[in-house]
Amino acid sequence: MNFLKEIFNIFYPEICLCCKDPLTTNEQSICLKCRHDLPLTNFTREKNNLVEKIFYGRFPIEEATSLFYFLKKGKVQQLMHELKYNNQQQIGNLIGDWLGEEILESKRFNDVDCIIPVPLHKKKKKIRGYNQVSTFGKSLSFKLNIPFYEDVLIKTSLTKTQTKKLRFDRWKNAEHQFIIKNKELIKNRHILLIDDIITTGATLEACLNTLEKSDNTKVSIATMAYTK
Repeated sequence: MNFLKEIFNIFYPEICLCCKDPLTTNEQSICLKCRHDLPLTNFTREKNNLVEKIFYGRFPIEEATSLFYFLKKGKVQQLMHELKYNNQQQIGNLIGDWLGEEILESKRFNDVDCIIPVPLHKKKKKIRGYNQVSTFGKSLSFKLNIPFYEDVLIKTSLTKTQTKKLRFDRWKNAEHQFIIKNKELIKNRHILLIDDIITTGATLEACLNTLEKSDNTKVSIATMAYTK
């Protein structure tokens, strides 16, 4: 089987999702050069990091981290685009494994009980076919050995993309968008709330305000990238 795969790769080589160069036999999704070039934040080991500071005076989160810095026209932006719009779900798996290892080593998230993603509205999910955060969450779930719940936080309003919105518009757009279902799953739990990219924190705060309505919950945050 390996021989046939090697023959197939000669004619139809897998390419790096960052630089588009062919991958070698031992590389997956991203070539080693691009992997080493990805801008790591090291927030997972750092208390009072930049993600946590976003929520100062806004919501009492427990811990927070992001794996990468998101830079305009950078390699992380390319990866996020491939994951979000081109269904390259292996990127979510790779980042989930990577961040999961960091979380286990840091010890700061040791008492997290479950993982919940920022949800897509059902119409947008039907059009796209998937929530780009799901594979990321499932990989984290496997690595941390805790459950991943996609059916707890539900988005109730359909909004336009926030990519080009100004800061105030993002906050306004995030109001009153979410409800909780299956509250018993998160009662007395420490939740790890996950998303792809954090910029102003508006969407995450709207989720936090909704989760606060459940009984005796604590929330930490993990995202794939942080907009520098």
